[in-house]
Amino acid sequence: MTVLFISLFLSATNEQEVINITLKCKSKSSMDYHDINMSVVKQVILNIASPLTYICNLSFQSGCFPKKMKIAKVIPLYKSNDKHSFTNYRPISLLPQFSKILEKLFNSRLEKFLEKHKIINVGQYGFRTQRTTSMAIIEAVEEITNALDKNKYAVGIFVDLKKAFDTINHSILLDKLERYGVRGKAGNWLKSYLTGREQYVSIGHYHSEKLGITCGVPQGSVLGPKLFNVYINDIFDVSQVLKLILFADDTNIFFSSDDYTDLVMTVNRELKLIKKWMDINKLSLNINKTKAMFFGNLKYNIELPITIEGVPIDNVSENKFLGVIIDNKISWKPHVRHIKTKISRSLAVLNKVKPYLDKDALRTLYCTLVLPYFTYCVEVWGNTYKNTTNPLVTVQKRALRIIHKAGYLDHTHKLFLQAKLLKFQDLVNYNTSIILYKAFNKLLPANLQSIFEIRERAYNVRGFGQFKLPRTRTTRKGFCVSVCGVKIWNSLSLQLKQCKNIHRFKFLYKQLVWSQYNQ
Repeated sequence: MTVLFISLFLSATNEQEVINITLKCKSKSSMDYHDINMSVVKQVILNIASPLTYICNLSFQSGCFPKKMKIAKVIPLYKSNDKHSFTNYRPISLLPQFSKILEKLFNSRLEKFLEKHKIINVGQYGFRTQRTTSMAIIEAVEEITNALDKNKYAVGIFVDLKKAFDTINHSILLDKLERYGVRGKAGNWLKSYLTGREQYVSIGHYHSEKLGITCGVPQGSVLGPKLFNVYINDIFDVSQVLKLILFADDTNIFFSSDDYTDLVMTVNRELKLIKKWMDINKLSLNINKTKAMFFGNLKYNIELPITIEGVPIDNVSENKFLGVIIDNKISWKPHVRHIKTKISRSLAVLNKVKPYLDKDALRTLYCTLVLPYFTYCVEVWGNTYKNTTNPLVTVQKRALRIIHKAGYLDHTHKLFLQAKLLKFQDLVNYNTSIILYKAFNKLLPANLQSIFEIRERAYNVRGFGQFKLPRTRTTRKGFCVSVCGVKIWNSLSLQLKQCKNIHRFKFLYKQLVWSQYNQ
C-alpha cells in the first residue's frame, strides 16, 4: 500500500453546522446510556448549540474523543423461532446521541479528504456519496456480458465474510489510516474514538455489567462504515487480473478467459492471494457460504472446480447479489418470480384494508409496500424480454384496481394517470434514463462513466446529447444499460436533455409520460 504524503486537517466547526447536522438526524425515541433520545436533543439544540460546539472543537483540537460518549447500550431484538435461544436475537447497539453529532462532524471532514485524494478504490460502492447498489450491479453485469459477447468463459465468486465489521483489528486500521494521511491530531482522535469503549446489555429494567470492546468498529456508528472502507481498501491491490466489485463487506469477484482451464487455474491462484490477505488482516472468509457461478451457454468442466485452500466452492446457477437474484443466464427470471411473490403478499394486505381506507391512503400503502419492489435496481433487471416481466405488469394493474376500487376488467390507463404513478415499463425507462442523465452530465463514478461515449457531433443542435451505440453480438448484451439505455436516451427530446439538474429532469420526464396516458 502506497504511503501518501498528505494529511487530514480537522477544521473547526461552528454553531450553524452543529445545528444543521442535529436537525438532519432521524427523530428516534430510543434511549441511550444517558436516557436521552434524539427527539429531545433536536428540541433543545438551539439552546445548547454554543456549549456543544465548544466541546466538539475541543475534541478536535486535543485529538481526544469524550469518554462519556463511548458507552453503548445493547438491546437484544427478537427475530423468530425459539425465544430461549440467544442466536434468535439480533443485538441492536444504541450509542450516545451527542456522540453521533460529533461523529458526523468528523465524518464529513474524513469523507471530503478521502474523495478529494481518490483514496478509496472506484470498485467500492458502499457508503459513498453518489454511489448505489444499482451502480455496482450495472458494473458487474457489464463485465459479465462483455465477456459473453466475446464468446468467453466467465465466472463470478460471491464471497461471504464472517462478521467483518466486528473483527476489524484496531492497530491494523490505525496503521492504514496513517499511511493514507489520517495522522497527527486526526489520527489521535480516531485512536481515542476506537479505544476504551464499553458496552452493556439492557433488557427491560435489567442491565448487565459493562465490558470493554477490543476490536471491530462501533455497531450503529456513523464512522464505522467509512472506517471499514479504509480497512478493506487495499484488497484491490492483491490481484492484478481479477475484477473486484464491493459494497462495504459484500465482496464479489469476476474473471473471464478464452480458455476454461486457464480461467480455473488463474482464479484459484488469485483466490489464494486474497485468502492470504484476509488472514493477514484478520478477516474470516466463510468458505461454506461463498459461491461460484459460471455464466453463459458454454460447456464447463465440473472436474475442474474453483477452490480456496483446496476446498471446492459451491457452484450455483443463481445467487442473491446486493438484493437482486442473478442467474447464470442473466435472464432475471428468478428475481422476477421472487418479487412477484413478495408483491402478491402486499396486494393481499391492500385487499384486506380496501373497505376501510380511501384512495389516497391506499396509494400511500402501495408506495410503501409495493413500489419499492418495482423500483429497486429495475434499470438493471427490468431491461429484459417482455414475457419475463409480464407477470409484474399484471400484478401492478391489480394493485391500481385495488387503489381505485375498480372492477377486475376495468382499464387501468386512466387509473395510472389519476394516481400519478408510472406503468412498469415506463418505470424501467425512467430509471434507466436517470443513469444516462448522470452519464451525460459526468455524475457517474469513473469506471461507469467510461462505459458511455458521446458522439463527436453530439453538441450540435440537431444531434445534441447523443451517445455512441455499442455494437453487440448477443441479445443479452443488448439488454444492458450501456446499450438499451443509450437507445432510450438518444430518443429523448432536447428539452429533457438540457435540464440543468436531475430533479427538473425527473419532473419533466414524468409529466411527458403522464401526458401520453391522457391521450
